[in-house]
Amino acid sequence: MQFLEFVLNFIYPPQCGVCGKIGSCLCKKCEIELEKIHIAENRKNTDLQKYYDEVFYHFSYTGIIRDKIIAYKFLNQSYLFEMFVKIMLKKKKTFGFFEKYDIIIPVPISRKRLYERGYNQSELIAKKISNCLSIKMEKNVLIKVKDNIPQSNLDKKTRKENVKDVYEIRNAGIIKNKKILLIDDIYTTGSTVNECSRILKENGAKYIGVMTIAKD
Repeated sequence: MQFLEFVLNFIYPPQCGVCGKIGSCLCKKCEIELEKIHIAENRKNTDLQKYYDEVFYHFSYTGIIRDKIIAYKFLNQSYLFEMFVKIMLKKKKTFGFFEKYDIIIPVPISRKRLYERGYNQSELIAKKISNCLSIKMEKNVLIKVKDNIPQSNLDKKTRKENVKDVYEIRNAGIIKNKKILLIDDIYTTGSTVNECSRILKENGAKYIGVMTIAKD
């Protein structure tokens, strides 16, 4: 695997996700600039209507971060996950957040969306974090079974209803009494991660944290 990565990096050298400079997924100059807006905020949930226990987000969904997330999701720039993970793992505070979790689960997308986009943006980030921190990732537990309207196309009032009953749990024994970290790209109303958390809790998950790149 390391040899394959070496070959691919030789043929397709990494470039900075911000400025495009060849050599690294995030050059030093741009890394310093992103660190200035890196919030790394951890919030415990106190809302009884929410099923997750805490949320950790890294940036506000504005400016360059908003532009890069849009490019990552909708403009076929899948390589940006390397940049996001590099800056997400930069702060020591982040490592303390990860320590309590047994399993990482990316928020799934439908088969149709996966076919159209070619990748699940949350899964790419989750897999990289899993490899870096040796926390097991499970992608065959939480499954999206309905191709609903994209949340980004809806207002805040209709998002909750839009995600109702679109997910299923398989291999429930894997999550029983486990602490689960859900990975998503953006936290807006929290409707998506809350619905995922609900079904995970109902199937035996003990504790659920949510980590996103940014919060709107």
